[in-house]
Amino acid sequence: MLKAPHEMVCMEVWGGNQAADSGVVMAGLDAWVFSRPYGQADAGGDVYYVSSCATGRITRLLVADVSGHGSAVCDLALQLRSLMRKHVNQIDQSRFVASMNQQFAAMSKAGCFATAVVTTFFAPTRDLSICNAGHPPPLVYRAAAKQWSYLENRAAEPERSETNIPLGVIDLTDYDQFDVRLKVGDLVLCYTDSLIESRNAGGEMLGQAGLLRIVQSIDVTDPTQVVAKLLAAVAAEHPTNLREDDVMVLLFRPNGLAPSRPLGERLLAPVRLVRNLASSLRPTGEPMAWPEFTIANIGGAMILPLSRLWSRRT
Repeated sequence: MLKAPHEMVCMEVWGGNQAADSGVVMAGLDAWVFSRPYGQADAGGDVYYVSSCATGRITRLLVADVSGHGSAVCDLALQLRSLMRKHVNQIDQSRFVASMNQQFAAMSKAGCFATAVVTTFFAPTRDLSICNAGHPPPLVYRAAAKQWSYLENRAAEPERSETNIPLGVIDLTDYDQFDVRLKVGDLVLCYTDSLIESRNAGGEMLGQAGLLRIVQSIDVTDPTQVVAKLLAAVAAEHPTNLREDDVMVLLFRPNGLAPSRPLGERLLAPVRLVRNLASSLRPTGEPMAWPEFTIANIGGAMILPLSRLWSRRT
């Protein structure tokens, strides 16, 4: 049963690799997360995280499928949370993805790797940046056309073979990224491979085409019910579906609400950064969440009209 929505606060990272069935409310985005580890375990190999920056304008969403189960995956989930925290204030997600790959590359001798989709939503422009590291591509529902399709980088150079492979396979730092602009009413669906590896009534693997067929049949009038309807429809295709692996689905949509913080909270932003710096200096502290020094990020955080002006120009 879907739990009451979790309301994100500034500089928060929420998620993990435990079971979940919850809504998440952020400035500019609403999200719904379902996660069920295999065999009713306390934690599984599917990892999900959502983060919100100091001003509420940058939201990052991560879905990863980590090889293995147990304590090793739990440790990796905590390390991913720390990386999310470190990069929480950055619009550009390139350094975060590179850091993730380096983390997994260091553990590659133990056979640990992961596929992942990292997305960053910038609320003033409703732009979504997408990076796919060997993961099943997200689906997008365009409300104006009332149609689902896959979010894939069709402009990627085909001759570049060593791009967008799973994290930890090679020490690759250059992952392709692309941007799309979302409108209020659009939906984005991220998931792990248990959905496309499910089977249809004839016993054949659904694949991307089969999943698209199913999702197109779902009523999206009430977004809070879309994930539950999708999982029920996949399970109804074949008796073994969604029973032999971890299951994880993340659905989100722009809500049209502009990020807004009380004046007092905005004035205290430098104080929060100093406090974060002091915490990072402790032996057990998390890395400093430095802001990204760009006009859009720094200027927009101080002066809202400047952020809106930048939005119109881009």
